[in-house]
Amino acid sequence: MQLPRDALLLRIFLGESDRSDGRPLYERIVLKAREMHLAGATVLRGPMGFGRSSRLHTAKILRLSEDLPVVIEIIDSEEKIGAFLDALEPLMGSGLVTLEKVQVVRYGDGGQG
Repeated sequence: MQLPRDALLLRIFLGESDRSDGRPLYERIVLKAREMHLAGATVLRGPMGFGRSSRLHTAKILRLSEDLPVVIEIIDSEEKIGAFLDALEPLMGSGLVTLEKVQVVRYGDGGQG
């Protein structure tokens, strides 16, 4: 799969406990991205954060949280990200979704494997 040099980075900020049809929302989003043949998706789990409610979520030992911040990053062409945003809308409840233009310098291993 090729990626254009000028692409979009989609970032989705969620809570780890956010659900969709009983499954973790981040899991549903990554599986949907795979189903739609996007270039890839990465889920990052944060040790601390807060969102719109200003409620602090932290992994500190004395204050365990089951709702740590989660960020999903997906990079692909503008067209594929646009189509994915349409598919994402029915899955999302709360959360923050951002887009930014990026330049792809390297994708893959140069055709080996």
